[in-house]
Amino acid sequence: MPALLRRQMHCGFVTIKLHFYDTASGARASPCAGWSSPAKAWLRRAALSSMAIPPQSGPAATSAAAGLAAVSTWRWLAVAAPHLAALAIMLATEVDFSARFGFLLTWAFLNCFWIALLRRPALSGALSLTLVVVLILLSRLKHDIAQMTANFVDLMVIDRDTAAFLFTIFPDLRWSVIAAALVTLPLMAALWWLDPFRFRRLPSLACALGCLVGLVGYSMAFPEEAWRGYFDDGYVSKFARSGVTAVSDFLQYGYMESDAVADGHLKTPLVNSCHPTRQLPNIILIHDESSFDIRLADGVKVPAGYGSHFKSFDGKARKFLAEGNGGPSWFTEYNVLAGLSSRSFGRFAYFVTRIASGRVERGLPLSLRRCGYNTLSLYPAFGAFMGARNFQLTTGIQHFYDAQDLGASEIEPDSFFYDKALGLMSKHSSSSPLFTFVYLSANHFPWEPRFRPDLMPTWRDTGNGPVVDEYLRRQAMSVSDYAAFIASLKKQFPGKPFLIVRYGDHQPEFSPHLLDPGLDQAGIGKKLERYDPRYFATYYAIDAVNFAPVASPAVMDTIDGPYLPLVIQEAAGVPLDPSFTEQKEIMLRCQGLFYGCKSGAEARRFNSLLIDAGLIQGL
Repeated sequence: MPALLRRQMHCGFVTIKLHFYDTASGARASPCAGWSSPAKAWLRRAALSSMAIPPQSGPAATSAAAGLAAVSTWRWLAVAAPHLAALAIMLATEVDFSARFGFLLTWAFLNCFWIALLRRPALSGALSLTLVVVLILLSRLKHDIAQMTANFVDLMVIDRDTAAFLFTIFPDLRWSVIAAALVTLPLMAALWWLDPFRFRRLPSLACALGCLVGLVGYSMAFPEEAWRGYFDDGYVSKFARSGVTAVSDFLQYGYMESDAVADGHLKTPLVNSCHPTRQLPNIILIHDESSFDIRLADGVKVPAGYGSHFKSFDGKARKFLAEGNGGPSWFTEYNVLAGLSSRSFGRFAYFVTRIASGRVERGLPLSLRRCGYNTLSLYPAFGAFMGARNFQLTTGIQHFYDAQDLGASEIEPDSFFYDKALGLMSKHSSSSPLFTFVYLSANHFPWEPRFRPDLMPTWRDTGNGPVVDEYLRRQAMSVSDYAAFIASLKKQFPGKPFLIVRYGDHQPEFSPHLLDPGLDQAGIGKKLERYDPRYFATYYAIDAVNFAPVASPAVMDTIDGPYLPLVIQEAAGVPLDPSFTEQKEIMLRCQGLFYGCKSGAEARRFNSLLIDAGLIQGL
């Protein structure tokens, strides 16, 4: 019976397996022994096509050659299929020549990298395709959740909270991962066996390095514009470019901008160094989701009485300049709890709460605890989302209740969280003041469906279109629920002093199209990148129950988001610790601007002071 013998032929940097039969003896003779020069040339051509050609003639030879040619076809398909699939993905997801060029460089780099490790092009192509597909699926998932595609920083700051969040909101994801592994591993093993080629490592490594150099040059020549991250396309090219810029920025200044040497220093405050001269009120800070005075846009029809919700106890309407537009509530969460700027994190700002967890030990709750406050927070999503739980604990929140703890569904009306807050506050001992952070979510996108049609039955649309009218309807619901909350405060806690501060965390995602209807997406993106104040202005309002807010120059008509903790402490009469005292001087000097003052110089200096004082570490 013929014996299958295996030999290898070296052609340049490719090694090709050669299979042949010796029907006479099965001996392991040289495959080319006794062959003429034309036969040897024919054998080389056969090897290059990965066909096993037995040295025999007749019907058996014809049958064997046909069978081996079929095997060869499958092996060629195993090598070519990942590249054809990648080409189809590129044409479907990359929108212009520049993006497609970046995709091709990334694809070549991945293949050369895997070949340098494994030497097998078919398996390397399959692994590269797997990484590309996984990246696209995760990027689209992230865009569905956070309206932004994945970038390289996701890998730099990946943590257990991220995985926990995904497995919580997608309980079947764990089994999907296991099933995918059970299917993929045998397939990879089959490709390992089928692949007829063996590439040499050194040329493959040189190819990978060359592609990497090309990627760096490409990313420098065509840097990724931050606003493009909100587009649901270009997943691979954007990820590759973000890798170059993120690593470059990290090597240049770390995660956060700060001066190398600070002018001055801060004294770390002692726990018992707070000595108030008057009774301190309970403080309630309300995160009013996506809320702003829509009258900033021309031509919007609003219901009668619209606008009163944005006024403070003294009748003034004040502006709050957020640091995000359209979705990133955690930017403002960082502002109002840490009292610092997310813009100091540059390209890493999107991950600010995850990066700051355990590293930024300064903020409003910590300052209030120094003055005897207890602190609690009601959060409308899972605590693992963007590292919210760990971040808020870092800034001084003692009791954190997320959606699971509160029994909340995906989106709840404001009344749900107000009722939960009243219940938790009623359990609090009256011997010390309480700080309560209430995070609302009813006005969260999307606005196409009618949220809770059973609520606001008397509402009548104003003729602005379904999205804007639904947005106004939800704002009206918020006004009604807030009024009921204030009435309940007075009823449940008679005589107790309360300072209530509300703020809009960012404008809704459709606001740029209302503010500048003539601009396309690229024009809007450039305005967002330049931080046009019109796109970031919301409101903040101060109210009080059984308490007269303290007059202060810090309670300005327009403030940057990071100053809100300072405003709250000033209005409540809380003695400032040294860091907030320094920040107040910056606020007065810069007339309410923080990061925007002197092109970020004041913020960089202040960050450096906090680092020297040990309040910021590892950034």
